[in-house]
Amino acid sequence: DGTARGAQAFLEEYPDIQILGLPGTIDNDLYGTDLTIGFDTAVNIAVEAIDRLRDTAAAMGRLFLVEVMGRDSGFIALHTAVASGAEAVLIPETPTDFDAIVRVLERGWQRHKTSSIIVVAEGDEAGGVLRVASQLESRFPHYEIRTVVLGHIQRGGPPTATDRLLASQLGSAAVELLHEGASGAMLGLVQNHLTLTPFSKAAKTHPSPNPLLLRLVEILSL
Repeated sequence: DGTARGAQAFLEEYPDIQILGLPGTIDNDLYGTDLTIGFDTAVNIAVEAIDRLRDTAAAMGRLFLVEVMGRDSGFIALHTAVASGAEAVLIPETPTDFDAIVRVLERGWQRHKTSSIIVVAEGDEAGGVLRVASQLESRFPHYEIRTVVLGHIQRGGPPTATDRLLASQLGSAAVELLHEGASGAMLGLVQNHLTLTPFSKAAKTHPSPNPLLLRLVEILSL
């Protein structure tokens, strides 16, 4: 959204210069598009890391708290949690309920589940994986707890096919629209249809994570 604000300010200062924006952020928190360029790659990196951590968690009987990026947005954490089958997810958009998390862990323990994964968004109100770990250690002593901060590894590496396709589609459309005289907006894809969102709206409006995915995390943790 910082780029959108900057583009809007530049456009107001130099109205004769055409400016179009593309939604490039791993956080997926821009209004006017279903996906941002980089989001799918970041989620896939996080899911691959958790797939590897599950082997260690299962072998050693551990609870892993995995912190992913996203600033004050929980999209990466939520999508990663669903795709990796995590037992719980903590995101900034919803209050953190440690009692509910402990109930999930206890339910799994009673079913002889020997390990668990919890995905934590870096901007969650709980304050990151270290504070979450300190809260859970006293409430649920059955697991040995380990914390992992994936950090900037999510921002690099080869992009996924989905990100390459999205960037190609939007980049090509932007060139055509500039030739047609379009300006002052960010391009996006909503339900596979090209959209144009004014910079002013893209910078001020933030989408919310799908509540159905939050429910899906609960279902998959059973």
